[in-house]
Amino acid sequence: MKKKIVLLRHGESEWNRENRFTGWTDVDLSDRGRAEAKQAGELLRREGFRFGKAYTSYLKRAVKTLDIVLDALDQDWIEAAKSWRLNEKHYGALQGLNKRETAERYGEEQVYLWRRSYDTAPDPLAADDPRNPRRDPRYAGVPDAELPLTESLAQTVRRTLPYWQCEILPQLARCDELLVVAHGNSLRGIVKHLKGIGDEAIAELNLPTAMPYVFEFDEGLGCTGDYFLGDPEKVAAAMAAVAAQGKK
Repeated sequence: MKKKIVLLRHGESEWNRENRFTGWTDVDLSDRGRAEAKQAGELLRREGFRFGKAYTSYLKRAVKTLDIVLDALDQDWIEAAKSWRLNEKHYGALQGLNKRETAERYGEEQVYLWRRSYDTAPDPLAADDPRNPRRDPRYAGVPDAELPLTESLAQTVRRTLPYWQCEILPQLARCDELLVVAHGNSLRGIVKHLKGIGDEAIAELNLPTAMPYVFEFDEGLGCTGDYFLGDPEKVAAAMAAVAAQGKK
């Protein structure tokens, strides 16, 4: 039997619906997002997935997506670990801004770099900004030097991959199927690592909300293949919609 890890971006959030940069802002799921999460759980159930453990971030849109998925699977009882290392990329001073309006002000090319490039980070939050994660009690145990005020995808990868390599992947040696519910960019970083995608090519990867992305592994925990569950045309259309969010 092949070992599998399912990567799942959270369902649509209120700020996804409003086309805003979200980052570490703790925004709830929209009604559509809750429905998407339920559909994802039902699809996983039809496909016969039985997870040994689940992982998610500290942000409620991912946590609530995981809860809904596990309820649909009737697997609410499994262990679920949370880590700030699976949080979305920190969008710095862009957080809360409308993506279309930002593209009109700064140009689509600049917004594309902020959203999808590997090494371009938005302007950081000021240290005294009330949105500084140091002011949030959930990050009280994280060293100051590790808490971002903005991030590129490269910086997101540097905080996410240690958790993947030291916690998530080794767990696969002890069970056959794992579920990771996180965010568009934290998951893009993991996919980049698993598939060996180049720094420039990763800009073209857009992960849709609540569509299960399955990675298969051999007994030595080497990745042997990947695929989305569901209708390929719907997956492609959802990816294209994500790509279009930063256009005028």
